[in-house]
Amino acid sequence: MADEVVLLDFWLSMFGMRVRIALAEKGIKYEYQEQDIFNKSPLLLEMNPIHKKIPVLIHNGKPVCESLIIVQYIDEVWNDKSPLLPSDPYQRAHARFWADFVDKKVYEVSRKLWTTKGEELEVGKKEFFEIFKILEGELGGKPYFGGETFGFVDLSLITFYSWFHVYEVFGNINIEAECPKIIAWAKRCLQKETLANSLADQKKVYEAVGQLRKIRGLE
Repeated sequence: MADEVVLLDFWLSMFGMRVRIALAEKGIKYEYQEQDIFNKSPLLLEMNPIHKKIPVLIHNGKPVCESLIIVQYIDEVWNDKSPLLPSDPYQRAHARFWADFVDKKVYEVSRKLWTTKGEELEVGKKEFFEIFKILEGELGGKPYFGGETFGFVDLSLITFYSWFHVYEVFGNINIEAECPKIIAWAKRCLQKETLANSLADQKKVYEAVGQLRKIRGLE
């Protein structure tokens, strides 16, 4: 019996994009169901009753929630191609540490660049570059965070690239000028067709976020 795979997602979500990349890397066919995050569907509430958030992967009727947990699940279930986590236990723990760092630090600080103004925005800019300088240090001279091949940490971070234009315009920053290694790494990642086809277009994200800012009274 063929696997039935459904993804409940929202096109703008950097967390949903992680799952889309993982599914593309593994070559898994799935049904994509776009969700209205402002008017949550009964299916989403049923499949993720605790957090009530996307993304949710439904595999043969069973839900898996939280993007990095979903990606690890995909890597374990479809383990015959394109491994995302290293096989060595220490390297795997190291990758999970940095993916967790991205989850805990990057989202919150980058959000400040388009949701705040004045002094709070200036603090946000400083924190943003502090975090990305740390990430540049971890990347070092390697092509990817895990070494020679695209992996778990790269996947956890690259989806924020879709939002870089948002951060630069509304935050009035130049990411390449401050963090050239990160931009070079992102462009290297985007040479992979699975990534290029899974990430939301920067300009479309910018237009959508502009509308969100108007709703929030930031414009």
